Amino acid sequence: MNSRTNLPMTPVLTTRLPAVGTTVFTRMSMLAAQAGAVNLGQGFPDFGCERSLLAAVNDAMQADFNQYPMMSGAPVLRQAIVAKIAALYGHQYHVDSEITVTAGATQALTTAIFCCVHPGDEVIVIEPVYDSYVPAITLAGGMPVSVEMEVGPAGYTVPWAKVAAAVNGKTRLIIINTPHNPTSTVLRAADMQALADIVRGTDVLILSDEVYEHMVYDGHQHESVSRHAELAARAFVVSSFGKTYHVTGWKIGYVAAPAALMAEFRKVHQYNVFSVNTPMQHGIASYMADPKPYLELPAFYQRKRDLFRDGLNNTRFELLPADGTYFQCVRYDKISTQTEAEFAEWLTTEIKVAAIPVSAFYQQGKESGIVRFCFAKKDETLALALERLGKV
Repeated sequence: MNSRTNLPMTPVLTTRLPAVGTTVFTRMSMLAAQAGAVNLGQGFPDFGCERSLLAAVNDAMQADFNQYPMMSGAPVLRQAIVAKIAALYGHQYHVDSEITVTAGATQALTTAIFCCVHPGDEVIVIEPVYDSYVPAITLAGGMPVSVEMEVGPAGYTVPWAKVAAAVNGKTRLIIINTPHNPTSTVLRAADMQALADIVRGTDVLILSDEVYEHMVYDGHQHESVSRHAELAARAFVVSSFGKTYHVTGWKIGYVAAPAALMAEFRKVHQYNVFSVNTPMQHGIASYMADPKPYLELPAFYQRKRDLFRDGLNNTRFELLPADGTYFQCVRYDKISTQTEAEFAEWLTTEIKVAAIPVSAFYQQGKESGIVRFCFAKKDETLALALERLGKV
């Protein structure tokens, strides 16, 4: 019998992402499943999409839209995207040269970073920051430069003076996210003006993550970068059909950008995924003929937000503002002195409600005594979670 020392050896691989392990979303979802907890951690709905969307995709498959589409995306879907952006934000992108359909928003964000960030370039990220940005910057050879949001009784705000101070001759890109995950902050027109003032006269590009664009509440409008011509001229704008239509597992998104930027984006895109699921592209294009699903989405999620917030008002959690997305951040300092990760694990295993520690969205794990819940759930799911959280 051969001993293990005689078995073929696997060569040692030096990691390109030494700081990356299993994501907090995977860990907390696994813990929630093991504990039988209501999972308000990972950001996906526990309800289905409209059946007419499924029928539209099925019709596309039956019509034999099952082969490779164009690398940039099915023309009918790109045209629908152009029409939607023009109607909502007043900016006219060119259907052939300025829109690309992607395999989800994360692929769009990563490809945008890869196409413009070179070794030694600096990229400004605003913390807390969605977890895919910094690894993509690192893989591109760039240097992430963090600017922390400020948090007070009125919620989180971006300190634009600190963003401006972080810009220098090495700055290649500023990444923004509105509505913001995890803080639920929504950038306003004044924020966009501040950003425009910072980049004016520079070669700095903007990557705008707008996957929650249709989840802005209380009568406010989404300030897409596409709405602001000066910013749109230097920006990659990313959105997600998965978030908008309750089909996160489909992993279909898109990016809009000026033709010169899009030409570079597509150079990377074509060797990354090349193209995206064909029948789903045609099905979504057909479904987009009716704008009601995304126009009515703010009211749909605002009702769930208000239901969840009303229930939390009867607990010892302190609610932060939730102006957009489907997330609610809360302070727990009246309940526990544990770290955010410890408290989230305790909530999951003992109270049977999973949350995400906001510290996971900082490169250095900043502790603020805040965790994030997701309210993109059925009413009965939220009711059960609230019943359990009321006992904390």
